[in-house]
Amino acid sequence: MQLTRLTSGGGGLALGLSLLLGALPAGAAPPRLTPLSQGQWPAYARGAAEDVKMAGSYACLALGTSGLAVIDVSNPAHPVRTGGCDTDGQAGGLAVAGNYVYVADGEAGLEIISISNPAHPVRLGGFNTSGQAKDVVVAGNLAYVADGTAGLQVIDVSNPASPVWLGGYDTSGYANGVALAGNYVYVADGPAGLQVINVSDPAHPVRTGGYDTSGYANGVAVAGGIAYVADGEAGLVIISVSNPASPSLLGSYLTWGNANRVAVAGGAAYVADILTSLQIINVSNPANPMPLGFYDTGGGAAGVALAGSTACVVDAAAGLQVLNVSNPVNPVRLGGFNPGGTAYGVAVAGSLAYVADGAAGLQIIDVSDPLALARRGGFQTNGLAQSVAVAGTTAYLACSDSGLQIINVSNPDSPARLGGYLCSYANGVAVAGSVAYVADGPAGLEIINVSNPASPVRLGGYYSANWVAQGVALAGTTACVAYGEAGLQLINVSNPANPVRLGGYNTSGTAYGVAVAGAVAYVADGEAGLQIINVSNPDSPVRLGGCGTGGIARGVAVAGARAYVADDEAGLQVIDVSNPASPVRLGSYPTRGTARGVAVAGNRVYVANDEKGLRVFCSLPNVQYMLRVEGGALGTPFTLEAASLLKAATNWQALFTTNPAAVPFEFTDTDVRYATQPRKFYRVRQP
Repeated sequence: MQLTRLTSGGGGLALGLSLLLGALPAGAAPPRLTPLSQGQWPAYARGAAEDVKMAGSYACLALGTSGLAVIDVSNPAHPVRTGGCDTDGQAGGLAVAGNYVYVADGEAGLEIISISNPAHPVRLGGFNTSGQAKDVVVAGNLAYVADGTAGLQVIDVSNPASPVWLGGYDTSGYANGVALAGNYVYVADGPAGLQVINVSDPAHPVRTGGYDTSGYANGVAVAGGIAYVADGEAGLVIISVSNPASPSLLGSYLTWGNANRVAVAGGAAYVADILTSLQIINVSNPANPMPLGFYDTGGGAAGVALAGSTACVVDAAAGLQVLNVSNPVNPVRLGGFNPGGTAYGVAVAGSLAYVADGAAGLQIIDVSDPLALARRGGFQTNGLAQSVAVAGTTAYLACSDSGLQIINVSNPDSPARLGGYLCSYANGVAVAGSVAYVADGPAGLEIINVSNPASPVRLGGYYSANWVAQGVALAGTTACVAYGEAGLQLINVSNPANPVRLGGYNTSGTAYGVAVAGAVAYVADGEAGLQIINVSNPDSPVRLGGCGTGGIARGVAVAGARAYVADDEAGLQVIDVSNPASPVRLGSYPTRGTARGVAVAGNRVYVANDEKGLRVFCSLPNVQYMLRVEGGALGTPFTLEAASLLKAATNWQALFTTNPAAVPFEFTDTDVRYATQPRKFYRVRQP
């Protein structure tokens, strides 16, 4: 028997204890419950790459809010992702020692992840530092963390499952980067430049000296008594630390951007510059550094690591770039790995979810099993895919400055472009029949005939100066357009060649998205949350009610008496709109990313979750809760029971008894009732 607890307080899920009771046939595994609360795609972390470190033939990427990714670069022309591990904070710096990756995880502190199996990295433990962990270096059983406002932190990691704080030194600036040489730790301390800390007694670090650089110290490397500082707008600064008590300037090189990280090998410094990509500098004469080579990584180079003649550079926009630097004058790209796009919108048709995935274009995800989401195919669009609508076997993508893109998805494994229409800045799209309605940013509403998708034709549009169209939904012959600071605007599109504004409602926030059910429009209104507006008389729409969502409401979907709001700070918000004058927030699911778009199909909610990808929620607060039964003996009835308290056995009440034809099977409790049962426990039994 297994007990599973459903708790209130945002609709979260907690697992209870497991007990084995009763007799089972020989060889039969005991039945167990698996909550179907959430699925996700991708199943690994992805995001903007901020740092890279090498572990043999593997490149470990720090992916900001998306944690750690492990890339096999044994064939540098074809890097392959092997695994990843999402972290709670913002992974900005890494260190590798043996089979462990140490992650400087922003507000979450230090995270320790085992990569003994690179296909399945596992978090072992962590230590929540008092500042903002930005970088880390490890020697022996000690981790030295550059901890932002808290300076240098020294952590004993001899037991990775339970790291222990040893000591620290609060530097005068903002600790961004860290390097270790002998008994000294060198801290890139933001506005305070380079700080030199004696850690011969790690429990009591002592500042030995420092050098106030002219820029903003972001990263540091040390070799042969010299510290190389990535000093922001001041470029590379070279400092002698042969006397740690009195560091002195040797030379500098302007990288003409914002130097973020640096690595040194063979008389050359490799500087990752956020604005000017990878700069390779001859530092054999530190007093007179000279340029050697340059490689444009495609975005903003954030970190660099060296392995022999190979340089691995991470780019905030373009991911991992693998370069041959055997001739540093002419670096050659061997291969690369882009960890993914930015999920802005989602639509669902049947067992497939269609994700507007920013720079990664269209992604088609099989959601038939929410616990094992699988990518079927994708199509790389030009521009940022921001919204998607699906009609039959065709997907319509609003792709920012590349406009409307029309994709044949009859074969989801191999989608193909049919055609497109260049718009100003397409933010949202809706389709009815052979007509597509595009929320086209400053150009307003565009109405496009897509009966021949290979050659779409503009029928008409509606433009108003200073209005920025963000989203669109249809109510018969009325287009309901979310117009940002202009709120909700209602456009008569019965004559597409001559759309006419009927009326509008100037909401108190910034209207980003809109959904329509009957004569009611539901507006995702930014900081003002959800706004509910009666549009039965489009000439004079009337606000019925509203509900704050805790952050910035970006997208909305409606099913029955529930509105589902994608809030970029507060995650998925579920709101009872049965009484539009007084909507009630039922629950929320933190998505650990930036929730931007939402769709509902059946009893599942799909959230486009920025750099985290697609999230699928299978339980709807205050409505139903889904669980899967696994294990047990087929042919013997299963009894599902629930209780509000874990007390005497008499407290358990049978929900039902079933003799399923196959295991696993799923069941749904449609009577969760948070108000009267703030906690609910489930168990499954077999005699």
